[in-house]
Amino acid sequence: MKSKSLMLGVALGLAGTAAAGNASAPQTPAWVAESNQDAQIVLKTLAQLSPESAQQLGVDGLDDQATSLPLDVVQQTDAAVETDVAQLNALLAKATDPHLKQDLQILIEAVGNAKRDNDLQQKYLLNFTDVPQLVFNGVQTLINPQIPAERQQAVVKRLESYAGMLPGRPSISDQAEALFEADLRRDPNLLGPYKGEIEQDLQDQPQYLAGIKELLAKSKVTGWEPVWAKLEPQLEGYIAWEKTDVVPHARATSRYPEEMYANNLHDLGVDEDPRALIQEAEFSFSEIQHQLVFMAAVVAKEHHYKSNDYRDVIRELKKQQLDGKTLLPFYKRRLAAIEAIIRKEHIVTLPQRQMVIRVGSAAETAQEPAPHMNAPRLIGNTGQYGEFILPNNEGVKGGMDDDAFDAAAWTLTSHEGRPGHELQFASMIENGTSIARGVFAFNSANVEGWALYSEAEMQPYEPVDGQLIALRDRLLRAARAFLDPMVNLGQISPDDAKAFLEREVVLSPAFAKEEADRFAFRAPGQATSYYYGYHNFMTMRGAAEVALGPKFDRLKFNDFILSQGLLPPTLMQKAVDEEFIPSQK
Repeated sequence: MKSKSLMLGVALGLAGTAAAGNASAPQTPAWVAESNQDAQIVLKTLAQLSPESAQQLGVDGLDDQATSLPLDVVQQTDAAVETDVAQLNALLAKATDPHLKQDLQILIEAVGNAKRDNDLQQKYLLNFTDVPQLVFNGVQTLINPQIPAERQQAVVKRLESYAGMLPGRPSISDQAEALFEADLRRDPNLLGPYKGEIEQDLQDQPQYLAGIKELLAKSKVTGWEPVWAKLEPQLEGYIAWEKTDVVPHARATSRYPEEMYANNLHDLGVDEDPRALIQEAEFSFSEIQHQLVFMAAVVAKEHHYKSNDYRDVIRELKKQQLDGKTLLPFYKRRLAAIEAIIRKEHIVTLPQRQMVIRVGSAAETAQEPAPHMNAPRLIGNTGQYGEFILPNNEGVKGGMDDDAFDAAAWTLTSHEGRPGHELQFASMIENGTSIARGVFAFNSANVEGWALYSEAEMQPYEPVDGQLIALRDRLLRAARAFLDPMVNLGQISPDDAKAFLEREVVLSPAFAKEEADRFAFRAPGQATSYYYGYHNFMTMRGAAEVALGPKFDRLKFNDFILSQGLLPPTLMQKAVDEEFIPSQK
């Protein structure tokens, strides 16, 4: 695993969201305004340590700034975190409003999580950074249709920072190399990145370089060419250095230090022993398989397939692939059909505006080859919303065929779009959710759990082949919840996990490899959050239905969950018990 820069609990790969400053939000309660002011303490630290991340969240004044990796970056981070915790604890001691106190505790925990992450990485890992990907992210966050053209011009200054063209500032490539080599001198027994991770980096990095140039060339930014002429060979040199100096220190096994893996689960909102999680998820996997057997027989009869084995039926459905010209229009029509069902069945309140769906570029697809949601500006939002990104896999040899067909579009759109991720993000923007609850409370169990819960909400209204694929995807989430910990506890190899997913869940080799890479090095632990979060939401819903009986209202329950932001499961359960249920009685 790469050493992470301090994110202060904000998982920017699938970021949470905050609604501070949105003109369409309702009037901000006094406690939210005070909470947002308190959050500036942590945002200021994030801006110092990772200005690109803070800018992406919506912090102003950082467009021309870039990450720096000095040799004492760990010590700087620890000092900043300690200062933040002291300030936040002082504010907590004076706070009286219960919501404000909860937000301050969220901020304190987020900062504490970041320090613990930092300390564990210092204890176990060599500090390695994928610099080409870092630079691509830094450019992409500015060269973006939702960023005004006049702001995009600042990318030139950011590029100059990366290239070492500013006084007293070495290039980001030189800084990253020096940090890695300093760690080697400090402790040669520290773990290097996993060999499979480095191999994937080296495969993807040329796409990042091409993607940077493409973004700049298609933009209205001027004066970038001479800076890129200096930066591009530096990045190429960094890739060459990776091959000669990092690869020899890469570890052969993907197994993660168990202390770090348990910490990852906690950060993700998964507060369960991984061995217990394996046992529970294996039980669910078997139950879902039984449901698939029944549903596959129904689909096979309807389509006159020769075999009714669920694996064969899924393979038959996947043969009807959408091509590059029809993919985007088809998904837009499917979204409209889903929205009509949501309104008719009173599942959740939808906004009136249209949702954004687009096909990703080649560089975006290299960075994230699966469909995903790009988060909007998270702070000071003035009308920007998330984007549902479909990967550009057409013509890619051995690419994914798992979602580009009719039956799969029901579940995927429900998960990434509405009522899933896009609606969750949009609701927080439009409801004026505090920065603490929308950004620093971020946990994957909430985000992915809500999206999987959304799939389950839509499944009964889909045609039988759509319901079959909904079950396939639920089977995948159960498989993730036992394969991820098994890989990280050394109970199964990534290759065997990949083979299992191809055989039992009928994933394409490309998708199965991405899953195995996620378990091993892309995000150890994250794959468990879907099943765990879904289980928590369904448990909360069941308890509310029992407590309220005929007074239970699904639309009100779902709207309430969305109004709470990204609270971790324990705090979400507390909100349901202490606020939602009494309000409905």
